[in-house]
Amino acid sequence: MRFDGTKDYVATEDLAVAVNAAITLQRPLLVKGEPGTGKTELARQVAKGLGVPMLEWAVKSTTRAQQGLYEYDAVSRLRDSQLGDDRVHDIGNYIRRGKLWQAFDAEERVVLLIDEIDKADIEFPNDLLQELDKMEFHVYETGETIRARHRPIVIITSNNEKELPDAFLRRCFFHYIRFPEMETLKQIVEVHHPGIQQALLTTALTQFYQVREQQGLKKKPSTSEVLDWLKLLLAEDLTAEDLKSETGSALPRLHGALLKNEADVHLFERLAFMARGGR
Repeated sequence: MRFDGTKDYVATEDLAVAVNAAITLQRPLLVKGEPGTGKTELARQVAKGLGVPMLEWAVKSTTRAQQGLYEYDAVSRLRDSQLGDDRVHDIGNYIRRGKLWQAFDAEERVVLLIDEIDKADIEFPNDLLQELDKMEFHVYETGETIRARHRPIVIITSNNEKELPDAFLRRCFFHYIRFPEMETLKQIVEVHHPGIQQALLTTALTQFYQVREQQGLKKKPSTSEVLDWLKLLLAEDLTAEDLKSETGSALPRLHGALLKNEADVHLFERLAFMARGGR
């Protein structure tokens, strides 16, 4: 199995190498990068490119590792026993399979996305070490051991909100998605907005990178945000000349798609004020 990108996803050479290395080593691929750089979408496109199903486990601050394996619903069993339901005689009726169990039990190899692992408690990654290593776990309520029929391709994303444990990192193949350079970003835009006028694209991306590189910016706009911005520019039928005509303003047209907090908007307003000589 080899991933080389898809028609809907521009995978740089180093990203494709990382995906294929993780598949070869049979290790989870840990992907970091700025929010909005396509980490989650990567897993979907790997599944699409390899022609296999995908399971997605979206991690939250309250998520526990056990939920990825299974959960035993003791409350429902107690209620059913009080009602005289025959289901209570089979404890398996009260075992809810988690995403890891579903991936292990799949009839074919799948891509398992563990999305935003850094949102959970610091012990969450360590609690999955054995299961991801051995590709098996024990169900204590039923006494059975669940083993993976086919080793899933595990892709784990992180926004770097907290450090991950060293023991967990040792078991992963790591890749950091750098923000794309101008030419790569043009290829990405062409996938989402085919046939976009080159003069408009060049002018818009020049302004976009000027915004991203501004000193003092609290939140740099991401790939997903520039795609939204370009969608708005196209919907308003704006041209390259329209973007260049914003005299006396450091803020680009429809800047609400790029700047997402008032501090950054005020920063550009101050820059425009200084550019006008403080008048």
